[in-house]
Amino acid sequence: MANDEPQSLDDLAAEGDMQDDMLGRIADLEAERDDFRDKFMRALADTENTRKRSERDRREAENYGGSKLARDMLPVYDNMRRALQSVEETEKEVNKGLLEGVELTMRELISVFKKHGIDPIVPEVGDKFDPQVHQAMFEAPVPGTKAGEIIQVAAEGFMLHDRLLRPAQVGVSSMPAS
Repeated sequence: MANDEPQSLDDLAAEGDMQDDMLGRIADLEAERDDFRDKFMRALADTENTRKRSERDRREAENYGGSKLARDMLPVYDNMRRALQSVEETEKEVNKGLLEGVELTMRELISVFKKHGIDPIVPEVGDKFDPQVHQAMFEAPVPGTKAGEIIQVAAEGFMLHDRLLRPAQVGVSSMPAS
């Protein structure tokens, strides 16, 4: 049954207070919602960043995790290369079987290096010295060369994918400009 009597001022004030309380409560809930939305978006961004960082770390571990072992294998390569280079023509026929075995082992080692992304840096005499991939072991004035030219290759260098594993060790001309 509807009451047609006019509301008293106290009733109107109470109703106004209730509306103010409801509006205040709605504003509080909206602020809380916005705060939760912000926290959710930040957590989502953090999760995505963590996923990307984990993927990058996994790729780096896969590509470069064996770099210490690879670096430790380089002297084996160097020694086998020196052994093959030191054989004189007169000894080749006498030690044919041994040399074939060493050459096969050397090819297998190179194959394993390639399989794992290890590529040699093979400078030639006359190439320009590049400090990014070469290490100057000595400088000497050699007639007929220009300053900064490689005059001797002491040891090959190696790259592991796109990183320098070991620079090529070279001698460099220090011939003054004429």
